[in-house]
Amino acid sequence: MTDHATERSAPRRSLNRAAAGAIVAILAALVLAADQFAKYLALTTLPFQQPVQVWGDALQFYLTRNPGAAFSLLEGQTWIFTIVMTVAAVVIVSLTVTRVRSRVWAIVLGLLLGGILGNLSDRLFRDPGFLVGHVVDFINTPWMWLGMNPAIYNVADMFIVTMMIGVALLVLIGVRLDGSRERRAADESAATEPAAPGEGDTTTAPREA
Repeated sequence: MTDHATERSAPRRSLNRAAAGAIVAILAALVLAADQFAKYLALTTLPFQQPVQVWGDALQFYLTRNPGAAFSLLEGQTWIFTIVMTVAAVVIVSLTVTRVRSRVWAIVLGLLLGGILGNLSDRLFRDPGFLVGHVVDFINTPWMWLGMNPAIYNVADMFIVTMMIGVALLVLIGVRLDGSRERRAADESAATEPAAPGEGDTTTAPREA
């Protein structure tokens, strides 16, 4: 047995396929609705590319359209991001149907899927055209960028970034899609190995008078 060997602990209160699918679908729909409603309000109330102070330099609204990725990255490659987001959405749906039985994974993937669908719908249905639509961005938090050129983002971007961090954390701590947890076999053997003779014995023989 090596120190790097691992084994899987039994999942606790795992979900069935229908429950996992329902959690993912409901959360994705809520995030999608919130994102699109926020974008609708931004488009109908904010001036285009003019800063609107909300809370000093901590929070501003700045309506713009982004052909790039989240936080205005890699502008000019719109169709590539449309394909990437479509593939990501399909993968999440496939995992939900076939493997996800963990409540925490269902929550994280549902919120992530909602963020992806929020921006994907912009790519598909907004100007300048199908597959190459520009994403509506309107949130600006200059303090986050430490003096660098601040990135403008939206509600969907926030869920995409935070839930990707959530995915990374779940992987790092060994939580599997079915709810089981990976643990080191060495730790398990140490916990179950009987103590050596004499170890842990605090009793002493009675002394003769």
